[in-house]
Amino acid sequence: MAKFEQTLLGHHPYLVAELESDILNSGISMRVVEESVYVASPLKVTTKVYDKYFMRNSSRASLTLTVIEDGRNTHVIAIGAGGSQGAVFNFSWGAEQELVDVVKKTIRNKEY
Repeated sequence: MAKFEQTLLGHHPYLVAELESDILNSGISMRVVEESVYVASPLKVTTKVYDKYFMRNSSRASLTLTVIEDGRNTHVIAIGAGGSQGAVFNFSWGAEQELVDVVKKTIRNKEY
């Protein structure tokens, strides 16, 4: 499992769309599995679950992305899971971290 969290100062209305674009463009087998949006003004919580097939270990890994906006700040949580091979030895070959790194890179490169 891999995890990344960061609170960004300010409201970023296009952040979820930019993250989704970068996530989906990170691999041909990446797809959105499910999503949910909850709004109780000014609070907005968006959760999206993605998965990707990794040929190197014949498995799928998932990325759960949660973006919480409160009108003043934005909190991003990315959790990568799955991607391991075998029942006894859980070798993921870095699949979970690779998914989380896409979110990290987007946040850091866009200078939010």
